[in-house]
Amino acid sequence: MSDLDAIVSAELRRPAPASVSAVAEAIRGKHGDGVIAILYYGSCLRAGTDADGILDLLVLVDRYRNVYSSAALALANRVLPPNAFYLAMEVAGRVARVKYAVVSLAGFARRSRGVNAFFWARFAQPCVLVLARDAAVEQIVTRALAQAVMTFVRQALPLMPPAFDSRQLWQGGLIETYRTELRPESPQVIAARIVGADPGRYERITEAAMRQMGIDGGASSDGVGAVYEARITGAMRWSNALTWRVRRLLGKILNLLRLVKAAFTFEGGVDYLAWKIERHSGVRVEATPWLRRHPLLGAWAMAWRLYRRGAFR
Repeated sequence: MSDLDAIVSAELRRPAPASVSAVAEAIRGKHGDGVIAILYYGSCLRAGTDADGILDLLVLVDRYRNVYSSAALALANRVLPPNAFYLAMEVAGRVARVKYAVVSLAGFARRSRGVNAFFWARFAQPCVLVLARDAAVEQIVTRALAQAVMTFVRQALPLMPPAFDSRQLWQGGLIETYRTELRPESPQVIAARIVGADPGRYERITEAAMRQMGIDGGASSDGVGAVYEARITGAMRWSNALTWRVRRLLGKILNLLRLVKAAFTFEGGVDYLAWKIERHSGVRVEATPWLRRHPLLGAWAMAWRLYRRGAFR
């Protein structure tokens, strides 16, 4: 096991909060034996509480037809992964809310090295493995997450100045990945928040990834952390910049399509999306009865109006 795999494995093996475990079991009960692993990630994990937020879970499955009674849902998950769902349930006397995404284990492993940043940008960040069918599944998940880290680092390196540290690497890369999505938050603000939540983690994982790439770090002037050199040619920087421009265009299109799809797969999806937009941007969205009845038709006009009003970038 590489140093990077060991770091990821240790993160995955951390105990999940009771509310997360309870919700995960409910999801497995809902979707059946096709659920082979569930990952906990996102803002509540970083904060250490879901008291004022919504849990983010990734549900990994063996085959889509094994977890859906609807062939249309299975097809939608295969064509435009992931499918997203919302669940609220009472746990220990309070309501736990969760947004969970469904994707096949094989598809997740494949996308941890793909062009689209949607998966590898999220899962290069800390995760907890709430449940796994067996040790073989846990190993595949560990390798996929380690690969997501390596993909992130390789794609962020050409963005760096000649000398940089782990904070610059991750904040710079995260800013670019969030620019590939329709996000109401400022990419700079959310990138700084993510890295600032656990800078030591990003120092350790950068060191492991760099060692795997054969890059050694030198001591910084203040003795805190390591400084690395990006030996990147001009041609490589130009190619990488072009790739990021393509990602921004493709990513925003796919993000919008996923939002439209979520209006159908979420129970109360239109209301959830309206709440999320207002919470992050301050722009109020009226979830009208017509919009609830015709989410596909209304979503495009709503998206344009929200863009004009600055609800996302």
